[in-house]
Amino acid sequence: MKYLVLGAGAQGSAAAFDLLRRDETEKVFLADLSVSNPKPFLKPYLGGKLEMVRLDASDTSEVRRVMAGKDAVLCALVYTLNYDMTELAIEAGAHFCDLGGNTEIVERQKTLSERAKAKGVSVIPDCGLAPGMVNILAQAGIDRMDETERVRIYVGGLPQNPKPPLNYQVVYSMHGVLDYYTTLSIVLEDGKIVEKKALSEIEHVEFEEPIGTLEAFHTAGGISSMPIRYEGKIPDMVYKTLRYPGHAKIMEAIRDLGLIDLEPVDTAHGEVIPRQVFIDLVSPKLVNPNGNDLVALRVIVEGTKDGKPKTVTFDLVDRYDAENGVTAMERTTGYSLATTAVMQADGRVGESGVFTPDEIMPADAYIAELARYGVNIIES
Repeated sequence: MKYLVLGAGAQGSAAAFDLLRRDETEKVFLADLSVSNPKPFLKPYLGGKLEMVRLDASDTSEVRRVMAGKDAVLCALVYTLNYDMTELAIEAGAHFCDLGGNTEIVERQKTLSERAKAKGVSVIPDCGLAPGMVNILAQAGIDRMDETERVRIYVGGLPQNPKPPLNYQVVYSMHGVLDYYTTLSIVLEDGKIVEKKALSEIEHVEFEEPIGTLEAFHTAGGISSMPIRYEGKIPDMVYKTLRYPGHAKIMEAIRDLGLIDLEPVDTAHGEVIPRQVFIDLVSPKLVNPNGNDLVALRVIVEGTKDGKPKTVTFDLVDRYDAENGVTAMERTTGYSLATTAVMQADGRVGESGVFTPDEIMPADAYIAELARYGVNIIES
């Protein structure tokens, strides 16, 4: 199989690494504007199965050329490019998956379903950790029920060794984190879509030591359009982000004071954007160059089966891979993207068209593929 990975950042590089370790992979093309300094874990593959390709994603003709002849295209670029890359991949006759990040763009991608069917390819947006993995697991739980009453989804990227006051380290874009902390989320309550303020309705979730007690609170985007899909069909569906206790209240105060607003503010020293100043000041203090992160995940689905109450739970705790220098967030997000592409290319995603992961991905096979490289999801 030949794969094209668009974007050589953290997640794109991790996805390429996952693909490169598979015997069935013939070639991986990793494309970005800058390809002079690939991640250390990729360097052993240079000159062999890995080819770095300098590519400007705004150059449509060049993107067409690079996509030609590929079995699948994986997009780890900024989400604003997902729709355009989808169109081009369909045109090239290649399967396509991306990390998602914007429900409106996913809805636009779905309008391309007939074109994808005509080309005999599948398109799957939202294929990272959340959205992505959590959607597939939630759907697996739903499929194990005759009737589903409640879906609870919790996930967070965390430092293994938290440091106050935020007990947090940057594991992906700080801009993205702050978007989640300032955007309304959607949940299902009594079968209806309800909006929730980010950082609200804190509850505690217990994990085995040394993690212990984590707090969970509403944030946007983690399960994309899944609540919309199940409106009127499932009474209760909630997605919450996990952090160490105390984080939400501090970030709520920072938000409510206007320190992460996007509107420019006039100051004695000129006009500034509060969020950018906040990121510039805080981000260096939240970076751990040694990785040492973890991802904690729990998906709980409650309902009935054969007339009896039933609960299905999926748990995952994944930690930084010190041997290869791959963070837990890269493993759970990038490997999820790669696993999706593999299953599209080898035919295990057997239907053409545009689908979200919960609509099309075979959960048991997906879980087994992730386990091949140590991302172990436990069902109980």
